[in-house]
Amino acid sequence: MSRRRVVVTGLGVVSPLGSDLKLFLDRLLAGKSGIRRIQSFDVSGYASQIAGEVVEFNPDPYIPKKEQRRMDPFCLYGMVASKMAVADAGLDFSKEDPSRCGALVGSGIGGLLILQDQMRVLIEKGPSRFSPFMIPQMITNILPGYLAIEYGLQGPNFCITSACATATHCLGEAMRMIRNGEADVMIAGGAEGSICELGVGGFCAMRALSTRNDEPEKASRPFDRARDGFVIAEGAGIMVLEDYEHAKARGARIYCELAGYGRTCDAFHITAPHEEGAGASRAMSLAIQDAGLSPEQINYINPHATSTQLGDLCEVKAIKIALGEHAKSIPVSATKSMIGHGLGAAGGLESVAVALMIHRGAVHPTINLDDPDDGCDLDFVPHTAREHRITAALKNSFGFGGHNATLCFTAAP
Repeated sequence: MSRRRVVVTGLGVVSPLGSDLKLFLDRLLAGKSGIRRIQSFDVSGYASQIAGEVVEFNPDPYIPKKEQRRMDPFCLYGMVASKMAVADAGLDFSKEDPSRCGALVGSGIGGLLILQDQMRVLIEKGPSRFSPFMIPQMITNILPGYLAIEYGLQGPNFCITSACATATHCLGEAMRMIRNGEADVMIAGGAEGSICELGVGGFCAMRALSTRNDEPEKASRPFDRARDGFVIAEGAGIMVLEDYEHAKARGARIYCELAGYGRTCDAFHITAPHEEGAGASRAMSLAIQDAGLSPEQINYINPHATSTQLGDLCEVKAIKIALGEHAKSIPVSATKSMIGHGLGAAGGLESVAVALMIHRGAVHPTINLDDPDDGCDLDFVPHTAREHRITAALKNSFGFGGHNATLCFTAAP
């Protein structure tokens, strides 16, 4: 029995570069930074005062105002990006078998803002004033639950939480569900809305964030010698994944194929990657094998690229192990240099960027790469976008806990 093929037919994005696909694509290719000083709360007491906040965002055309008030930002971003992706795919779920359609959309942290707000209520007014919506607002699986209700999806429906690898794991597992014949259509990806006092304060305490507060647009600088940590970000990146024959039968536009997926664990440290990139390289090799390709056929990599010294160097080592001598001839460009690190949403936002680049025939740049650090000697496409026909691309995501996930996208069949 031949293996079912899985294609990408719809994209949705809520991001620091805008919440519109064309705007997102144009700004990526222009090398525009979406990093700014945080506006949503007073950051004067925080070491890091910058973020990739979602500022150009109007949920009104997508979600009734009454429902918006009951959603944490991560859920609101995810719902809007999902509705955008479904519309982009031209899907009418009323014409589909609901038992063959599902949603696998996760969040790295979930409803952190509602948790923070309700903690204030507890301290200031007492336990009798808790909102009855607190628990359903903050749990990470509420987003696919909302999607099921919205579209009547009765197939696979849950979320994966694996820190900053969340969205990539969701996309990979959703792809396998379609490939295995468990579903024909899946809404998949990730969402995050953790730019609040608790979120920024927690990462500041770890000394993980950039403190380049006077130059926010230059703060996210993967692989550059002058990097000083990552920039926290938020948003949602969602894809509609579909069985190829199902998509072809309804005449759908196909952005690309999701052909391979690999996942491993470092089993090494709760926050640091394996020093030699062993787990990450195995995830890449597994994704390439799963796609039925050889390393020499990969001609674009969208890295995890957090802009931390240890993370960047380990990923470069891992790419060289997985791709061998071919690694130095592959364009590698970091979306995070422009939008920051979207935590559980990162893999979804960056996968949307990869699909757009494959469809457009170009590679967006890695901005702020002025002086590559020692050992960072790959083709990082600095500063300026490049015309490039992508036939096979890898998308890496790594998360606290040692989680590694890689997707392999190929040009449309």
